[in-house]
Amino acid sequence: MNDISDDAIMAALGRQLTMAVARHVVASSNLANIDTPGYRTREVSFGDLLSGELQKLGMAPAAPQAPGAGLDPQTTEVDGLPSRRDGNNVQLDRELVNMTQASADFSAAQAVLAAKFRLIRYAINEGK
Repeated sequence: MNDISDDAIMAALGRQLTMAVARHVVASSNLANIDTPGYRTREVSFGDLLSGELQKLGMAPAAPQAPGAGLDPQTTEVDGLPSRRDGNNVQLDRELVNMTQASADFSAAQAVLAAKFRLIRYAINEGK
């Protein structure tokens, strides 16, 4: 039997949209600070997000969290990027690729949601 419900699909798509937006916001912030002396490149912390998702699925021990915790992805400083003389390590190409990937992820989830809603609209209209 299929254990995947509409609620699970909608929740997964919501998380995908949220993650894509978070990645886009962080890349935009990095680009906005490309000329800021001493600014260090940030990225969405994948490990924290993975732990949160595993906890939701009951696959990892849950740590006590405040209400609403986990809704805002955490960011961390990126290690290993070369710095310029002013201490800034933002790389234009890297951030543009990150923004493109985030946009593609968002578009894919949006397309699936649109198809789901088209099916619902079809079912409602054909039921008359």
